[in-house]
Amino acid sequence: MEDKSSIVVFIDDETQPLASFIPPVNFEMDTRKLVDGKHTLRIVSKDPTGKEGIRLIPFEVRNGPAIDVEGIREHAVVDGIIPIMINAYGKGDQKKFLIQGSETPKSIPSWVWILIIGFAGWALFYLFTYLTQQA
Repeated sequence: MEDKSSIVVFIDDETQPLASFIPPVNFEMDTRKLVDGKHTLRIVSKDPTGKEGIRLIPFEVRNGPAIDVEGIREHAVVDGIIPIMINAYGKGDQKKFLIQGSETPKSIPSWVWILIIGFAGWALFYLFTYLTQQA
């Protein structure tokens, strides 16, 4: 029998491996067992001669309810009174989609107002031009 490489998978700085395999392999990682936040998937491979290779894959887990904030951004410089809207909604389970609270209402962006005012001004200009030519 020929010697094969081995793969050991770790999450963050854990000393106990998540899984150990003989390549090639497909597996499913259950993120519901991890806390929300940033994590690192550490994959250690060892060939038959004993040489090791390591690959680090950073990822972020968000199993909890999504939190959406409007009115302030990360690392913003603010002063005075600022209106803030916060919405939190869960995904439900994989079989049922929750409509109630799944969308965060947003204010109309300023560029939309500029387009509306510009179009209205253009329409009024041509309306007055047309009416003055009819008289």
